[in-house]
This record gives sequence, C-alpha cells and structure tokens, in this order.
Amino acid sequence: MKGRTGATFASPITLSRQWLTGVTFPPERPLINVSQAAPVAPPPAAMLDEMARIVREDPDAHRYGPDLGLPALRAALAARWQQIHGGTVTAAQVAITSGANQAYCSATAMLCAEGDAVILPSPWYFNHRMWNDIAGIDTIALHTGDDLIPDVAAAAALITPRTRAIVLVTPNNPGGVEYPRAVVHAFYALAKARGIALILDETYRDFDSRNAPAHGLFVEEDWDQTLIHIYSFSKAYHIPGHRIGALASSPARLDEVEKFIDSVTICPSQLGQRAALWGLTNLDGWLADERAEILSRRAAVIAGFAPLAAQGWKLLGCGAYFAYVEHPFAMPSDTLAQRLVQEAGVLMLPGTMFTPPGDASGQRQLRIAFANVDTDGIAALFKRLLSYQP
Repeated sequence: MKGRTGATFASPITLSRQWLTGVTFPPERPLINVSQAAPVAPPPAAMLDEMARIVREDPDAHRYGPDLGLPALRAALAARWQQIHGGTVTAAQVAITSGANQAYCSATAMLCAEGDAVILPSPWYFNHRMWNDIAGIDTIALHTGDDLIPDVAAAAALITPRTRAIVLVTPNNPGGVEYPRAVVHAFYALAKARGIALILDETYRDFDSRNAPAHGLFVEEDWDQTLIHIYSFSKAYHIPGHRIGALASSPARLDEVEKFIDSVTICPSQLGQRAALWGLTNLDGWLADERAEILSRRAAVIAGFAPLAAQGWKLLGCGAYFAYVEHPFAMPSDTLAQRLVQEAGVLMLPGTMFTPPGDASGQRQLRIAFANVDTDGIAALFKRLLSYQP
C-alpha cells in the first residue's frame, strides 16, 4: 500500500492487545493491565443521569453543531483557564475538538506543510509521532536524560528554518513527570523568540500534584501568537469514548483549525460536549476526589518501589496516570513486555513504543499506566515484577 498511513507504525495499543491472544490467565493470577491510560470506570451517576436526560429531551444533541464547538462550552472553558492561570482567555480563543488527539492533528495541520519539522521530546506520546508521519511532518527527537525533563538549550540547537513547533506534554505521557514552571516558560520564550509555536498538551493537568498553577502563560502578552494549548475532558470526567478535547490559540489560527475539523468530523460530539459542560459546572468536588485518588496511587508507586530498586529497576518518572521505569534485564523492552504477559500476567508498554527506532534508552524502559489499578493492584503488580526472573 502506498497511502500516507503506510508511513507510520501500527497503533501500540492495538499491537499490545494482540499479545493477549491465546494466553490464559488463571484465577489465582489474573491479568494486570497497565497498558492504557484511559479511565475504564463510567462517569459519576449524576452525569449519567444528565446525559440520559439530554438524549431524551434535547433534539439538538443529535444534530450537527458548530465546527469549533458549543459556544457555552468554549466560554466556560475560557473562564476556567482564566480562573486557574490568570490572564485573559476568551471564548473566541478556544475550540472544542474530538479529543485531544484531534486538537494536536488540527494544530499541526494548521502550522505545517509536508516536509516541515516539529520537535518532540523523547520519550514521546506515540500518537503525536504517528500523526507527524502520516502528515509528512519530520519529527525531530529532543532526547531527555534520566530526569525526563527536556533541556531548552538542546531544543534551541535543533531549530532550523523548517521547524514549526515544539511540543511539551505535562504532566508527561509516557514519563509521568511534571515539568517545572520555569522550564515551561523557558520553552515559551524560546518559541516566541524563534517565531515558532509552543504546543503545550495538558491532557492530564487535572491530576498534577502541585497546588499552584503549573504555568502562567495565559498572562503573557499576545500569548495566542505563540502558545497552542491542548486539553482533554476524557480523563477528568471519564468520557474518553465521547471524544471531547480542546485547543486554545488565536482566533486566526482557529479559523484554519475549523477547516480541518469540518473536513474530518464536521463537529465534536454533541452529547459529549453537553456532558463536559455539565461537568465543568457541577463536578469540581467529584474531580477533586478523583485527583486525590490518583495522587494516592502515585504515592503508592513511589513508596512501594524500593524493593524493585534493590533489584536494579529505576523509577525515572511518576505522576498523573503514569510511572516510567528502567528494567534491569539483558533484553530489549519490547521482548520483555511480551514475555511479561505470558510469564507474569502483566500487560504494559515498552519504551520502544515511545522512542525513535534503535534508541538505546527505549530498549531499557517500560511505561506503567496505573490509573486503572488501585493501591492493592499496584502492590500486586510490584510483587509480580519482584518475583519475575527471565
């Protein structure tokens, strides 16, 4: 096949699911699945009731809506960003998208022609790399060290006349690390000085462990000329199947984004948008409890890791939904990940899925997505890893 999709690799989630084929998991050792970050629990009961009411009573929920999203949701999200970060954010600077993935795809489609370049810190979120490949965008790897924090000077050295954007994901997927405020602002200053965009993906911002705002970029003068901000409602309200994300930037850029959305989905899900708006209005307390639970799981990972560290494992990053680890075994991580399914009943993704082909660090790394396992499940996972001998 010669289509654009042939330029990229198979979906890591789909590929890893194939490792389960033909494998049985006895009752005393059920599968521990820490491969995917999307919440599997349904939304809270009150939201489900509201969604059922909308389905029955709101005929507009079944029709096309505005390409850039419901005006009320755009306004509510703009107000939320102002409340959290300060500065000025207007509804005209916010677009609602069919998930955060579409926000990224539409942003890069607006910024880049085929052959242009985007800088991604490595390890990276694999769907960002996949879309770049499909769109003919050159992915420039910004390698990070053991702390998984990208270096702004190293990024500056990678910028060429073809570079259109630098991408940061914080809290990070796959690394879990929370980028320090000073780092985010330094990357913004670099992007502004070099006339490129900073795409800041905060899909997991609701589960940041810091109580202070992670950045103050919306306070910057003319922030929308440099910053493209991405957010997802999927994690916050357990509605990943309804595909509701958001993108914030200048109205002129959103005019271009609108062309992409109209050509792909026409509009975001009407039901999902109404659910997200209801969540923004009614679920702050519930979301605070969700954050507290995720932070308790993060603490359980950090507190329980010492025995693994004694066996040579390294915890490179931990936050939001993820822990990113280095394994001690003399085999590449993609081989180890498949063997862990068969021999330990554990499904996780290898670092090779988040790094350039042949990258030595990816061969030693694994991502643990712990959002769907409680503290007892984390303890059981670590027990299996401790006892595993290839």
